[in-house]
Amino acid sequence: MQRGNFVNRRKFLASSGAGVMAVSGITAVSGLAAHAQHGESSHPGDGPQNAAKIFKSVKWGMVQTEGSVMDKFRLQKELGFDGVELNSPSSIDKQAVLEASRELDMPVHGVVDSVQWHQRLSSPDPAIRKKGLDALRTAIDDSHLFGGSSVLFLPGKVSGPDETHDDIWKRSVPEIRKVLPQAAKKGIRILIENVWNGFCETPEQLCDYVDEFDSPWIGVYFDIGNVVKFSPSEQWIRTLGSRIVKLDVKDWGQENGFCKIGDGDVNWPAVREALAEIKFTGWCTGEVAGGDRIRLQEVAERMDRALGLAAPKSFSESNFGKAAEINIR
Repeated sequence: MQRGNFVNRRKFLASSGAGVMAVSGITAVSGLAAHAQHGESSHPGDGPQNAAKIFKSVKWGMVQTEGSVMDKFRLQKELGFDGVELNSPSSIDKQAVLEASRELDMPVHGVVDSVQWHQRLSSPDPAIRKKGLDALRTAIDDSHLFGGSSVLFLPGKVSGPDETHDDIWKRSVPEIRKVLPQAAKKGIRILIENVWNGFCETPEQLCDYVDEFDSPWIGVYFDIGNVVKFSPSEQWIRTLGSRIVKLDVKDWGQENGFCKIGDGDVNWPAVREALAEIKFTGWCTGEVAGGDRIRLQEVAERMDRALGLAAPKSFSESNFGKAAEINIR
């Protein structure tokens, strides 16, 4: 399918209330640390202009505190997160999730398919592909139940001569097509994430893969940090354009690997500028090492700083130290 045809699908989304709005960016400069030395910035895109345009959350597993589902929802709200992203399938108490979400006005914006790395649609074994497809169906139903709008999904992993890049493509596409009617009926978008799985390691490849479905129910869950070792994140953003529906937020550097947001090689001002150019608005989810209240507060502040979600604060250099984080991908 020609890439230009993708615009037609976006027109459908805009007419159904899922269109995008413009966001403000700033002139690209290198790194967050350069801005951390200053207090209030005069740059128009370096303040809270993205508030009410980009909404933040974290992966549920990052909330590593004691307490009930309600307690964990409340903690995230107190720290300034706008919503929650869960896993599916999982053992979480679904009724407790619904009660907490309603009482605290903390939406569950989507779910992550939690078995996608092992029950792969790219597997040469039809039985494993069936399990993966059943899990995807469950994730769609769970996201709908919670009031979400998406399932984060990866179509496979290059694992050897019987599971190559081409195998992922040709095996996963017909399988995913089987669930598109369910996704459409439930109003849930299947969002393909770029990860270190040996698949679609250029933005052009990912464009072509998503466009092959020719469906408004397939899009991209763009991980800002995962692409840095291949090419600059802002280049991916401009190429993928309106295919990007949601963002995963992390950082990565040649010298320190996966690290705290702002301490790697992601050029965050350039990322903000690129997101503004494609008129992105929607959810961004932190995918870094989690922890207690103090750690999650730091994650929230770094996400605010990186994406222009709140007024700038006077971060000290120690706030942007080189402490390593868990290698999630």
